[in-house]
This record gives sequence, C-alpha cells and structure tokens, in this order.
Amino acid sequence: PDIDARLLMQGMLEISHEELILRSEKILTKTEEAALRKALARRLKHEPVSRITGMRGFWKSDFKITRHTLDPRPDSEALIEAALQWLPEARKQRVRVLDLGTGSGCLLLSLLIEWPLAVGIGLDINPGAVRTAIANERLLGLQKRVAFQAMNWEDYRPKGRCDLVVSNPPYIAEEERESLAPEVLNYDPPEALFAGEDGLDAYRSLARMAPLWLKPGGLALYEIGHKQAAAVKELLAAHGQTVLETRQDLAGRDRVIVARLAE
Repeated sequence: PDIDARLLMQGMLEISHEELILRSEKILTKTEEAALRKALARRLKHEPVSRITGMRGFWKSDFKITRHTLDPRPDSEALIEAALQWLPEARKQRVRVLDLGTGSGCLLLSLLIEWPLAVGIGLDINPGAVRTAIANERLLGLQKRVAFQAMNWEDYRPKGRCDLVVSNPPYIAEEERESLAPEVLNYDPPEALFAGEDGLDAYRSLARMAPLWLKPGGLALYEIGHKQAAAVKELLAAHGQTVLETRQDLAGRDRVIVARLAE
C-alpha cells in the first residue's frame, strides 16, 4: 500500500519520486486533493495503479497503457533477457522482429531500443491496442524503425521473412477465469487473457504459422503459462521448431520458451 500510495501521488501530481521527496512538506491544493481521492477510490476497487496513472514501467522505459492493452508484468521481461542472450549479433546487425499480439508494444519497442539497427512490425487484433502502441513508438522516438498494424496474425504474410518472432499471447484456460485476481479479470482485455478451454489455442496458431513468418533457422520466443512448457514444446515440434530453452521468471516458474525453426 505504501508503494501504491506513492505512485498514485506521483501520478496525480505528475512529479518524479525525487521531486516527491523534495516536496514532502507541500500542502495539496483542493484540486490536487480531489484528484488523489478519486485515484484512491479507484484503487480500492482493485483497479491497478498503472491503469489509474495510464503508465507502466517495463524494462528500461515507461509505456502508455489503455483499456485496450494488457498491463505489462515484470515477469515478461524474461522474454527480453532471452532475446538479448540468443541474438547477441542483433546489437550490430539489422534484424527484423515480428511481435504478435503487441498490445502496448512494450516487447518490440524495448528490443528496438536495445538493438539500434533493428526494425520491427507489431500486430494486434484490437485497433485500440495498435493506437496505444503507436503512441508509445512516438513517445520513444522509434517511428522510423517500427510499424504497427491492426489485424489477425493468421492473415499476415510478410514480404520478407523475419529473424525473430516474439509474442506474449493469451494463454489462460477458460476454467481458470474465476481464479484470477480482480486486478486482472476486471481490467485486462479478455482477448489478451483467454485462449480456449485449455489455454493453448494461441500456441496452436503460432506453431502452425511460424514457418510462414520466420527465416529458416529463425528464432521464436513465446511467453507461456508456468504449467504449459511441455504442451507448447510438443506443438512446436510438430511444426518443425526445436525448443532451445525454457526460461524462468522472477519467481522461478517457467515463463518463456525459445524455439528455432528448422533450416
């Protein structure tokens, strides 16, 4: 609660943590107090702080989020770490990255910041998510190296195949719906969460389509649910992709699968 209160204060006053400390004796105006009370009321209804402030820190940047996008989690940073490890040459070479279900664009844009020569395309079925990702590309000054499109990824046929596919797809089974925290269930868009009865529908699609998107020998990095590694590995193997690593998140649970398309 202390962290939530601090972040809400920073967000409502539009100041940094350092400014909050330096101005700790400041008396709030009536307008500022009303804004903070309104924010606190929203938090008491389990609305995440990041949704109230409209911003979420991820990797090394702050990203705008909206009701159309998933709220990025720190565990997803394991995918960025895996990409940097498995594609060290991308720091000095021009690689093409395809981000499927891009949401706020945080995965793709974080990689482009790390790789100054890389270019990327982000797809999302939700036009509102694409508008949010475009706002973030402008916020980070990456317009010349990235394009976002609103479309179903199964309809995408690239003019040239990519070196890397990344995705944090929906992977929650319908039967798990009622077990989710209200911060997730009531505020994240359902299409970014749920993937059929067993939670594997998106991976079935990704496994089948990857050979159309990737160069031979290209890499695919997928975020997964912590109990899904074996099932996803089997789906990928059936479509010519070999799992190179299953990477754990901050809690030590399986979170990212790294696969390579056969050459």
